[in-house]
Amino acid sequence: MPVPQLIVFDMAGTTVRDQHEVEACFAQAAAATGLHASAARILAVQGQAKRFVFELLWREQLGADAPAAELTARVDHSYQVFRQVLEAHYRTAEVQHTEGCLELFAFLKSKGIRIALTTGFYREVTNLILRRLGWHAGLDAQHRGSTDSVIDLSIASDEVAEGRPAPFMIQRAMHTFGITDPRRVWNVGDTPSDLESGRRAGCARSLGLTNGTHSAQQLAAYPHDGLLASLTELQQQLRAELVPA
Repeated sequence: MPVPQLIVFDMAGTTVRDQHEVEACFAQAAAATGLHASAARILAVQGQAKRFVFELLWREQLGADAPAAELTARVDHSYQVFRQVLEAHYRTAEVQHTEGCLELFAFLKSKGIRIALTTGFYREVTNLILRRLGWHAGLDAQHRGSTDSVIDLSIASDEVAEGRPAPFMIQRAMHTFGITDPRRVWNVGDTPSDLESGRRAGCARSLGLTNGTHSAQQLAAYPHDGLLASLTELQQQLRAELVPA
């Protein structure tokens, strides 16, 4: 197995602790704007670009024949309320990294393996989270890091043509670092759309994290290259496979 040059991580639920808070924010915005979405349905679309999810769910509720103007107005309203709720949450609630995250990042940095964070969030709230964690330090205007920064790159879903499960955020990260072979890239996330984006990008491994928003049983139903209990387990796996004794 070649040493990966880049590992791409999801944010909420993977590198940023999420005990279903994002789903709660989404459900609150949906209820406030008349969108009927069960907790199971919301969970199923976690990881995808949030405006796209509102469009998907409103299409399901209104039907295929709904006037385009009505659909757009409904989606815009729900998404606007969601942004307000989500930003208020991340400004006031405690924001923490997940178990083993910082230790793994330090290990990857020591081995010269690039760290890219991708997310279904838009840039404004992505930056809010990065600032709350102190991970914004050392990032330039293109959200690219330096030798002293915690991460090497941040990509938000509104910076590509289409969010997950499309592979575009992973491909953008590869392009940023001049990596042309996806077999030198690993992908890690806690949702089915995370796993699918890695598969579509052709990553050597698309790994599921089971201490985020989805359990091992839930993720096992989707194509993957391994399920991990935490990022600590990923570091242990990397040490065993890639570092000489």
